[in-house]
Amino acid sequence: MSEPRPTREPGKRRLVLWRHGQTAWNVERRFQGKADIPLDETGVQQARRAARLLAGLQPTALLSSPLRRAADTAQALADITGLPVRYDKDLIERDGGAWEGLTNREIRERYPAEHAAWQPPGGETSAQVAKRVGAALERALDGLEPDGQLVVASHGAALRLGMSHLLGLPEETWERLGGLSNCCWSVITEMRIGGWRLAEHNAGTLPEPVLSDDRPDAGT
Repeated sequence: MSEPRPTREPGKRRLVLWRHGQTAWNVERRFQGKADIPLDETGVQQARRAARLLAGLQPTALLSSPLRRAADTAQALADITGLPVRYDKDLIERDGGAWEGLTNREIRERYPAEHAAWQPPGGETSAQVAKRVGAALERALDGLEPDGQLVVASHGAALRLGMSHLLGLPEETWERLGGLSNCCWSVITEMRIGGWRLAEHNAGTLPEPVLSDDRPDAGT
């Protein structure tokens, strides 16, 4: 009988960026932002299914946004692995300002110029989100053991922008990364020469529409 293929590469850290499961506001295409919207029943089932897959990576640490939709997604993996979930408020979704609770259609009609620029009035800029979430990821990685496997449960726009910061991508290229579907993930691996590499993006599903707070031309 052949030996099972190892799920870790010794001496290299791995970061799994996991978007939360579906919510009712996702389905209604409402901008959630920092509003604390829970998972719907489909989202709960998505989290349980994804957790069974991610457990195979043998994670050594779990980190989450404190918003319920992310925290409950992370808890599904904690229930399987027995790992505690730590929380970092800097992993919450982009502050949507005046857009929070509005549908994508309402945003287009009421704020056409801001929608075109994807800048919510009274909310955060993409650069602010990238810096905030990227710094949270860097802090978490600083405390990760040499061959640690960290799973971070967070939000679509927050994760795409945060990983762009971590990878050192210039801002004009951020939109080239597509959005994350509900309960899908991206994998960032440590390079032996230093720095980080995107190994997988939006894994966990066949291509499907991304219902997210992320900008429409980035995958929604």
